[in-house]
Amino acid sequence: MTLRWEAFLEHVRERGEYDSRQEADRVARVVLALLGAHLVGEVRAQLAACLPEDFALILLNPLQSAEPLSPERFVRATAAWIEGATEQTAAWDVSAVLSTVADAAGDDLLKEILLQLPAGYDLLFGRPRTA
Repeated sequence: MTLRWEAFLEHVRERGEYDSRQEADRVARVVLALLGAHLVGEVRAQLAACLPEDFALILLNPLQSAEPLSPERFVRATAAWIEGATEQTAAWDVSAVLSTVADAAGDDLLKEILLQLPAGYDLLFGRPRTA
């Protein structure tokens, strides 16, 4: 089921403890644009179908990435795209957005997403893998 824009942003706002929806929206757009560069094919299309239309379009038209970024580099890239962000605040931002994405995607799709990403992204999505 696709989350409505307001509901998606409210989840991000609450998890990130942002003062406004505008701040949550700004962070969500950056994180989804970076995430979209790492996903391909049917997995990216299925995830886009779970997101509000504005965010789906961002995911489907991502920032360009020459290579898959490790989780640490993903956080650093997020910090570089968000004015005034540090690596610590960017890690918080990534977690707020990707945990909301994980909820929207559901467990089965999230497993497929994680297969396309370098090791360690499970923690960014707030879903640590158990042995």
